Amino acid sequence: MPTKLAPEPFYHRNLPHIQPPGSTFFVTFRLAGSLPRAVLVELQAETQRLQAQIEREPDPAIRAARAYQEHKRFFGKWDQALDQGSGPDWLRNPAVAALIADNLHFHDGTRYELIVYCLMPNHVHVVLRPLPNGELTYPLAQIMHTMKGYTAGRANRLLGQSGAFWQHESYDHVVRDADELDRIVAYVVNNPVKAGLATEWQEWPWTYYRDR
Repeated sequence: MPTKLAPEPFYHRNLPHIQPPGSTFFVTFRLAGSLPRAVLVELQAETQRLQAQIEREPDPAIRAARAYQEHKRFFGKWDQALDQGSGPDWLRNPAVAALIADNLHFHDGTRYELIVYCLMPNHVHVVLRPLPNGELTYPLAQIMHTMKGYTAGRANRLLGQSGAFWQHESYDHVVRDADELDRIVAYVVNNPVKAGLATEWQEWPWTYYRDR
């Protein structure tokens, strides 16, 4: 069963969905089968052990701070495993990468403000801010569901295949302040450098940064 520290399906984790107006989200989603099951089981077991320790902490503030730090640490290990993954790397295909990039830009300014993204061979990092929709705000789950559904079918046709394209599970995190946003942007744009795919982040063709 998914834990509170691990990436898990949007619809499970965000119901009831609470999205403060003006929230900015850091989202990572990956190709289906991009992590071996043994890696996922190992990460899950570690996360469950740490979560049990955290829940025994009587002070709510300390408990929340530890959960936040462990969540970030888990994401780091999860993302590192993706960078070293041996599964499908369909996003290396320029036509597929262009399809994903174009779709990320398509609703920029209408459903969300697109701040930064990076397409890696088997996963995508994106930071966006959902925009108002009448008296409400476009839900993050709806944004991602539409994007993944649209691109999956078209990417499969480009590749001449069928079946699951994106893994259902995703990671999303509410960006708490401007300092954290700066750190996340630096993390996103430098992901290809960290993975050995480029020497400078500006060299990677599938990175976009609004304030570049």
